[in-house]
Amino acid sequence: MATCFATMKSSASRIPLGQSLPSAAHHNLSLVSKKAGALLKQGTAFDIQNLLAGFIAGKSQQEYVAGQSVFSQGDPANAVFYIKSGKVKLTVVSMIGKEAVIAHLDAASFFGEACMAGELHRSSSAHALEASTIIRIDRTAMQNLLQRETKFAEQFLAYLLSRNNRMQADLVDHLFNSSEKRLARLLMMMANFGQESKPIPVIAKISQETLAEMIGTTRSRVSFFLNRFRDLGYVDYNSDGMHINNSLVNVVLHD
Repeated sequence: MATCFATMKSSASRIPLGQSLPSAAHHNLSLVSKKAGALLKQGTAFDIQNLLAGFIAGKSQQEYVAGQSVFSQGDPANAVFYIKSGKVKLTVVSMIGKEAVIAHLDAASFFGEACMAGELHRSSSAHALEASTIIRIDRTAMQNLLQRETKFAEQFLAYLLSRNNRMQADLVDHLFNSSEKRLARLLMMMANFGQESKPIPVIAKISQETLAEMIGTTRSRVSFFLNRFRDLGYVDYNSDGMHINNSLVNVVLHD
């Protein structure tokens, strides 16, 4: 999940365009977690397909096309959702109509769980980013499932705690890191670098507007940084997607 918060001007030094960076060969990506705002570890996803495949009163499954709304900000909060396949984007709109992306969620992720903590109305909107299969579990059914299935309850709690850690890291990232570092960190997380799962060097095509929304900057700044990363050999992109080189960690680690 990539969380978007209001940003503050960072005092971190910038690398002049064209200047080479120190080699990352001796760096381990796990070191990034020791730097404020540079945590790369993503919330742990777990497989509950078998459990949810059985009959559960209050459970339903629906297919969504790209761009289709799952729920809107202000809707009644009465269910938890699980992404069986596909991707979902969470957004919020301010009182003056400004929209911000707060998360991109992959398959095996939950969302809408705030209803379990007393939320009565949705504080964000959810839309499918691509063709997705999403399971809806009524709040009461989810409460019963957590009480009945101890192992599932433990996994669900671990998942939420991991996501909370990620959100705290995102907040620190937005408060103290430059937009250049935030973009580099986001791209490395999307490619699974520094995480338990195997890295995915080539990530799916994503618009510069979406990247800008996710890190809290403008599309023109994202375009500038992507061109810079490409010139330095950190990324390469075409119509099929973007190739992420692990040397991109230099931008995250550089002070």
